[in-house]
Amino acid sequence: MGIPTVLALPYPAQGHVNPLMTLSQKLVEHGCKVFFVNTDFDHKRVVSSMVEQQDHSLDESLLKLVSIPDGLGPDDDRNDLSKLCDSLLNNMPAMLEKLIEDIHLKGDNRISLIVADVCMGWALDVGSKLGIKGALLCPSSAAFFALLYNVPRLIDDGIIDSDGGKSIILYYMYTCLTLFTLYNSSECKIYYFDSYL
Repeated sequence: MGIPTVLALPYPAQGHVNPLMTLSQKLVEHGCKVFFVNTDFDHKRVVSSMVEQQDHSLDESLLKLVSIPDGLGPDDDRNDLSKLCDSLLNNMPAMLEKLIEDIHLKGDNRISLIVADVCMGWALDVGSKLGIKGALLCPSSAAFFALLYNVPRLIDDGIIDSDGGKSIILYYMYTCLTLFTLYNSSECKIYYFDSYL
């Protein structure tokens, strides 16, 4: 069967790349091969950071850094989230599919799992099309994840509506305050997450 091969795809923004890189390094430590896919633009930054913080205990042949285009030009503003997200969604799925097909054509490296940032959920659709299982990683706080996870419930309960007519800010602030208030009590914390997740 060979070595399990994982494709890791972070969202190209600060705070998203490092958590998935850490997970990728742990997978390598446990005997997996990982193709860490970044945008061409961020690839240079990741490679230079890896050189500075090189962990010589990792087998470099098991962690491959690769990149694909994000669809933006070299002078485009990648801080414009609307423009970046549109470009990622419209350009990267085809590029990711081509990359996976190229990896498969080169030999014994068959991707068996895609681990994508929760903001890159479309990657699981690409994987599904190619018969590859997938998982999402949420690098944000548990409170933010709980909020995102419960959006359908918040709509069903009338706290927010799907047209944006009600403000989620007050509910989000209440949720965060509740989390911080309950933080010192492990019983309450567990109850809180059991009741809302």
